[in-house]
This record gives sequence, structure tokens and C-alpha cells, in this order.
Amino acid sequence: MKKLLLASAVAALSVSAANAAPTLYGKAFLAADYENVEFDGPAGNMYDEDTLEINSHASRIGLKGSEAMTANTDVIYQLEYGTSIDGDNATFTNRDTYLGVVNKQFGEFRVGKNQSSLARIDNVVVNQGYWDNLGQTQNESEVVEALNMADSGRINSSVIWTAPKYDGLPVQLSAMYSSDDVNGNENEGFGVAALFDQGTGFTAGIAYDKDQNIDGDIIRGTATVDLGKYMAAPVRLGALYQVADYDSAGSEKEKGFIISGEMGLTNFARPASIYTQYNNTSNLNGFDNSDSDQIVVGGKYMYKDNIIAHAYAGMNKADNIGYTYNTNEQDPDTNEDIFATASGDAEVLVVGAGLEYLF
Repeated sequence: MKKLLLASAVAALSVSAANAAPTLYGKAFLAADYENVEFDGPAGNMYDEDTLEINSHASRIGLKGSEAMTANTDVIYQLEYGTSIDGDNATFTNRDTYLGVVNKQFGEFRVGKNQSSLARIDNVVVNQGYWDNLGQTQNESEVVEALNMADSGRINSSVIWTAPKYDGLPVQLSAMYSSDDVNGNENEGFGVAALFDQGTGFTAGIAYDKDQNIDGDIIRGTATVDLGKYMAAPVRLGALYQVADYDSAGSEKEKGFIISGEMGLTNFARPASIYTQYNNTSNLNGFDNSDSDQIVVGGKYMYKDNIIAHAYAGMNKADNIGYTYNTNEQDPDTNEDIFATASGDAEVLVVGAGLEYLF
């Protein structure tokens, strides 16, 4: 009897330890990117770069896990940090980091730094590497970059709730709240999202965001269809439409859409696919007649489930955008460089290839 009790205690401790043990995971993604970038402003060609760079794309490392509190409730946690394994940035930046609970009746709550609810319906973007760049609406440094519509970001001091799955209701509901200490602003933010998915190859989503990703409102709608569910065509199509209404006085509504497609290739020993994506944005960052177009083609080949080769090429053209540049003059009082902003047109061409390793 004593041996039986001892064996039961050891088994219970083993299960408890297993539940408490975190999972280590991450991604290393390095690519060689040929970049040709130009900016034409009031002084003519004000920026011209033609270079081959080694870049780290969304590389990260993290810990995550869960442990039972009761029969129906688990504690969940995640600590995830991004890093540039090419060495350009030697620091770690926190990504989705949270502590939360999951209950079978009340759903899941995550508290910490969370991706906003807009991301809960974003299953349209297929771009990889350099061109997985949605969200840059303006040049924020002396470097000219590819610009697109506002996107979902990670929100500090936030809580996001995911509703439990209800029998017979093929809709995933989410709601989010962020406190007014985010980025030092005075606005509390919130967002909601709903994704319809019956498992038949068609999805549709709608999301609304207030004072989280921008100072203002964002409404987004998405739809995808997997043609392989209906015919002998391994093609997946997607579309996204979004309107961002900035609170800034005199700003225009930023309107953007995305059309994407990815096709599986069946004549390879391992899974492979090719894809294309078109982005269009009007009134970037709320500025009238500041527009961008972006077209990308690419492909990927999975040597293993966790080792993926990538190749891609794309072009982004943006009109009437701002560019901050060094005037090569110094302030006589502070001896600091004087910067100015010019408005003009930018063109970004990037061709790249890389390797992604998941662990």
C-alpha cells in the first residue's frame, strides 16, 4: 500500500513538473537583399542607394507554457523577444509578452503586451522577408523605406479576450482594451474582431480599432478562399480592405486594400509554393494625395517542416511623401546637425533570398 501511495505521489509530481515546464521556441531568418532606393524631391534626386545587404527578418526567441489552476482553468504565459541576428541591432525587443488564464466557459484572457485585435482577422498577407512590411506609413529616419497602410501593432498595457468556441457558431470573437498609459497618451484604446470560419475553405473577418494603432479609428475587413476545397486547384486567394480615420485636424481618411494569391507546387519532393501580393494605399498617414503601390512575387520551399528557403522580388512606389534629410549644416548654438523635411516621390526595389529556421 505504501509503495502504491509513493508511486502515485511521484506520478502527480511528474505531471505537475511537466505542466510547469516552459517551451523554448524561436525563429532565425536571414536573407541577402539587393536594394535599389531613390527619392526625388524639390532638389532633384535627393537619395540614391544601390546596395546588397544581409538582413535579419523578424528573428525571435521565446518561452511559453501553461499550468492547471483548476479542472477548468489554466494559467498561460509567454515571453517573446525579437533580435537581429545579423548584428545590426544587438538588443532584444519584447514582442507578445503576457500572463493570462484560459477557462472553458469564459474564454481566454491575456494581459501584457499583445498584438492588437486587427491581427485576429489578418490571414491575407502572404509576403515574406523584406516585403512583410505592412504598417510603415511614413519615413521615420534618413532612410527611405517601402510605405503601406497602417497595420496592427503590439499594444502595451493591454488585455485581450478571446471568446470560447460555441457549438454550432463558426465565429471567433475577440475584444481588447489598453490603458491610457500606452505611449504616454491620454486616450484609452479598445478593439473588437470577428472571424467567420466554417472549415470549408472560406473565411471572412471584420475588425474595429480605436486609439490603439493610431490616434483615431481603423476598420478592416478580410476574406479568403481556398480553391483547393472546391476544385483541383491548389490556390488560396485573399483580399483585405481598410479605412483609417486619423484624429489630426485636416487629415484625410487613409484607404488601402490588398489582393493576394498563393499556389502550391505539386511537382516537388517537399512542399513548395509561389505567391504574389498587391498593396494599394491612398492618403498615407492621413495626408492628401500621398499614395503608394506595391507589387511582390515570391516563393518558398520547405526542406523540412522547420527549414524553409525563400526568394522574393518586389517594388514599392510612393508619391508625395515626406523625407527627413541632413542639410549638412550645424546649429551655431548647439553644433548639432540641422535636419529638414522635403516632399517627393520614392521608389524601392528589393530582390532577396534567404533561409528560415524554426525551433
